Amino acid sequence: MPGSLSKRTLTSSDASRYSKEMREHEQIENADVTARSVDDSVDPDILEHYTRYPNRWSRIREYIREPAAEFFGVMILIIFGNGVDCQVVLSKNPAVAASPFGDYLSLNFGWAVGTALGVWVSGGVSGGHINPAVTVALATFRDFPWRKVPAYIFAQLMGGLCGAGIVYANYIHAIDLVEGGRHIRTVPGTASLFSTYALDYMTSVSCWFDEFLGTAVLLIVVCAITDARNGPPPPGLVPLVLFIMILGIGAALGMQTGYAINPARDLGPRLLTAMVGYGSEVFTFRSHYWLWCPVIAPFVGALVGTFFYDLLFFTGGESLLNRPNAKARALHERAANAERQRPIAGVEMV
Repeated sequence: MPGSLSKRTLTSSDASRYSKEMREHEQIENADVTARSVDDSVDPDILEHYTRYPNRWSRIREYIREPAAEFFGVMILIIFGNGVDCQVVLSKNPAVAASPFGDYLSLNFGWAVGTALGVWVSGGVSGGHINPAVTVALATFRDFPWRKVPAYIFAQLMGGLCGAGIVYANYIHAIDLVEGGRHIRTVPGTASLFSTYALDYMTSVSCWFDEFLGTAVLLIVVCAITDARNGPPPPGLVPLVLFIMILGIGAALGMQTGYAINPARDLGPRLLTAMVGYGSEVFTFRSHYWLWCPVIAPFVGALVGTFFYDLLFFTGGESLLNRPNAKARALHERAANAERQRPIAGVEMV
């Protein structure tokens, strides 16, 4: 019948063959489009899907990376700080070295290097506090979340303990020579290589004020270099400013109490000394000196330093002192955010 070929119904085999040919044609077209995209300098990354958690560990890491950064930041601080203390002091003993390796300025440089590198390592992740006094001051005045404070302080304390343990293991033979044997450990003696002990002539009030003053100066400078309206250093150069600051504090205020200005820097290594043979005397020394001088005084100094900076200079909305009053709230007004809140190290966040 004329026209019967054009109007005939497709069999099942014809339909299957037609479907297969169409799929092959689409695959060829898709491959051609991908090839043309690459050839036309189109970023192949846009053809992929990215996830924040590519595996199980990445999800776990999200919860621990900030405390881990604080841990390693403080550990690096202590490795350089306690390390330079041990090298300079122990090398003065003829049984350890033929000639001294360093002097008081060496101590200042060691602690300054440790601070700068500790902040550099942790700054882009956690903000580079590496100091419980800094953490509490920022939580009190600068909107740092209080829920993070316990984890930060615990990580900082453990970083100090582990850093001191590494240094102790490295210098244990020199300590044995100076002390007269593995079974002898004296306080302050070689315990002062790891934690701070004030000079004998210092009164309790003078010790407390020395640590208070050093930490207040520290926080004033920290507030200034993170204030976008007060000439902050270029991104990434905050560790250099902190290097200069710690070097200056050590050179000007470090003689009398050892300028702890950081509870984790003192308490972490002090715990280590109690564990390795120095005993409870590291805590009972001079009416529990460890608590009221290198721990409480830095916290108070940090709060006072931050308070006065915000009271007189800082205009950003992050500050507790710039919260809108009733009139401003009625007009839906508030201070503009001005601080590069995180990280303290000055790294630009995207």
